Amino acid sequence: MRVSVSWLADQVELPDGITEAEIAEAFVRVGLEVEEIHQPPEVTGPLRIGRVVSLEELPGLKKPIRYCQVEVGEIAPRGIICGATNFAVGDLVAVALPGTVLPGGFVISARQTYGHTSDGMICSVRELGLGTEHAGILVLPPDTGEPGDDAIPVLGLADPVIELAVTPDRGYCFSVRGLARELACSLDALYSDPARVEVPPAGGEAWPVRIEDPVGCRRFVARRVTGVDPFAPSPWWMRRRLLAAGIRPISLTVDVTNYVMMELGQPLHAYDTSRLTGPIVVRRAVAGEKLTTLDGAARALDPDDLLITDGSGPIGLAGVMGGASTEISEGTHDVLLEAANFDPAVIAREARRHKLPSEASRRFERAVDPELPAVATERAATLLVEYGGGTITAERTDVGKAPKLAPVVMPLELPDRIAGVRYERGVTARRLSQVGCTVELRSSVSGDVTPEIVAVPPSWRPDLVAPADLVEEVLRLEGLESIPSELPTAPAGRGLTPAQRRRRTVSRALAEAGYIEVLPFPFISGAVFDAFGCPPDDPRRRTLRVVNPIDSDRPELATTLLPGLLDALVRNVARGMTDVSLFHIGQVVLPHADPVSIPDVGVDARPSDEQIRALMDALPAQPVHVAVALAGARERPGWWGPGRPASWADAVQAARVVAEAAGVELTTRAVDFAPWHPGRGAELRIGDRAVGYAGELHPKVVEALGLPARTCVMEMAMDMLPLTERRPAPVISPFPPVLLDVALVVDAGQPAAEVADALREGAGELLESLRLFDVYTGDQVGEGRKSLAFSMRLRAMDRTLTTDEATAARDAAVAVAAQRTGALVRG
Repeated sequence: MRVSVSWLADQVELPDGITEAEIAEAFVRVGLEVEEIHQPPEVTGPLRIGRVVSLEELPGLKKPIRYCQVEVGEIAPRGIICGATNFAVGDLVAVALPGTVLPGGFVISARQTYGHTSDGMICSVRELGLGTEHAGILVLPPDTGEPGDDAIPVLGLADPVIELAVTPDRGYCFSVRGLARELACSLDALYSDPARVEVPPAGGEAWPVRIEDPVGCRRFVARRVTGVDPFAPSPWWMRRRLLAAGIRPISLTVDVTNYVMMELGQPLHAYDTSRLTGPIVVRRAVAGEKLTTLDGAARALDPDDLLITDGSGPIGLAGVMGGASTEISEGTHDVLLEAANFDPAVIAREARRHKLPSEASRRFERAVDPELPAVATERAATLLVEYGGGTITAERTDVGKAPKLAPVVMPLELPDRIAGVRYERGVTARRLSQVGCTVELRSSVSGDVTPEIVAVPPSWRPDLVAPADLVEEVLRLEGLESIPSELPTAPAGRGLTPAQRRRRTVSRALAEAGYIEVLPFPFISGAVFDAFGCPPDDPRRRTLRVVNPIDSDRPELATTLLPGLLDALVRNVARGMTDVSLFHIGQVVLPHADPVSIPDVGVDARPSDEQIRALMDALPAQPVHVAVALAGARERPGWWGPGRPASWADAVQAARVVAEAAGVELTTRAVDFAPWHPGRGAELRIGDRAVGYAGELHPKVVEALGLPARTCVMEMAMDMLPLTERRPAPVISPFPPVLLDVALVVDAGQPAAEVADALREGAGELLESLRLFDVYTGDQVGEGRKSLAFSMRLRAMDRTLTTDEATAARDAAVAVAAQRTGALVRG
């Protein structure tokens, strides 16, 4: 939002000598963001208002060149060469006489050209630094001044412009009216509301209007002005302010609607009444309807679009842009002014759907004062009468009703209590009155000795709905810098919880094992489960959709860490990191299997224990998972050896690292579970519960996601691991171990983990550790068979084991393995 200082000064009694920098600082104090202060263009020297006395067309040239005699308040007119043709004898123009320096350091001097002496220059808007228009020179209205007057103050060349960024919750600041009110509050200056316009009673309907969608359109006001001179120029002061606001002047009628929109914040639209047929109807679009808007584009309409229609069909996209069929033209003299109030959500969706942002839609999206339509049409009609010679008809159409805002009640001392500051008596009531609230004091209905304040928000502040909103208004107008910044003393802590300690320990263990932690995007697309090959009834497909997602392609909360982790892997590989080992510890969101009702809890009091319990029960489960992803070389080649590529075993080992860091014992078994390879995937188990999966991804998944070949992943539900206390420290036996090896022959499809489990159970408490160190397949063991060689470490806590004891433990272990898996001792 751009606004000139002079426009603000029309509504705020600015202190004498205040600078534009001080005005910008005042805006910042009340929470508005100033993007830039646009200083006026630097023009020095004799810039004068001139009147064209005569025009002489120079013959024999490829382009139109005219020799103009221009009166500039001197004894004789000055002769000036000009290539523009948009002015005539008697017009007032801006003339830069020799010695004038225009913006950009352009010095004007008398010069010989086209056989004449050009004694100055007739200026365009762009040459004066007022805008980008350069199609012709600047023609001033007849009442702008007299020939010879200094043009710099007349043209407003000494008027700085302040540009502000208006946040969505401050829609009323998308107008000079709103900005001036905020500035007056900041400076404690007198404020004159331009919306205080006397609206005469309507003498009937200016035009028949029917609202068929009262949700999308709350109010519609129409005012008719006849006899408008279509060639009447807009006054220069209006054109100058529009140029400063970044709006190009077009014609008197269009300029008036734009000016009132910028002044009051109420968008208006003007119709050529001679082109309207039948009553105006506000309704939703019908499938198949089309509309050609003012920009010349033919648009296919959506049933959710809100339209302005007449007997011929759609004539405007409500709140966004009018239609070309009723456009104001050079011959328009009968004008119907429209000011309506539309639902912000409807207009926002409409503008985005058609990719058609406009000055009107920006305001409607942020909520427009519903009391303004009648005021805005009256103000615009008055300007058309004053500068276009029109006549306002006695009738006015006013359909619909402005909603009333509910009063807000809060304790009088609440702002003091929230800020920790004792404000002066009457500050709260005064500040709320400044923002437009109707304020009343009353005794507390609860019997409290502290009085209450009842504030009825003004029509332009629908955001004031709770005591906290009123507190914010008081605090920001009193100055947030006055609130002391004192940190409270932190109470003595009890350290990390066991779950927090476990998470840190696991993170440190994975980092020490060579994995790098990443923080992937926490949202996913449902299509990823198709790429994973998950069946339709897979619980991971049951996700929660974000109402307003950051990325429209990923609108769902993740039920698994793998999609984000694999995205990070692909990104690293694409940037030349061929050997990647990543890990991530984070929450997933697991919705309830059946819909859960969420209780409606107010903010006027603390929720009851039952309500809190119901709210917590309605939340989806959000357990912590840990996941790793590997690709490329796990051990890099070098002088020490050829290296080794990452394999499914490394993913399983990562799970064992997590389990060891968490202090639990992990077992594995083969499983066929998407997206893992059916022959190279393992289920991770703690006791009799599955807590995750690890292994190599299925080749189809690798291909679908563009992953490196043989990519391996592991994911484990860390919250399912039992919390173990590792104190006191384990007791270490002082007696020597006995080391024995055993080689067992089993079927080729027999998982080694099941054989190892049988050996552990058979060996009993004397077994300290068991390690698989060799797998052999070949002629010596027969086709369809394999040999598994294990190293057993046996030790007793109270004695040195004898050979017979160690051998008996080994034989018992082999016996259990033979019984469960059919293993035979390799000869």
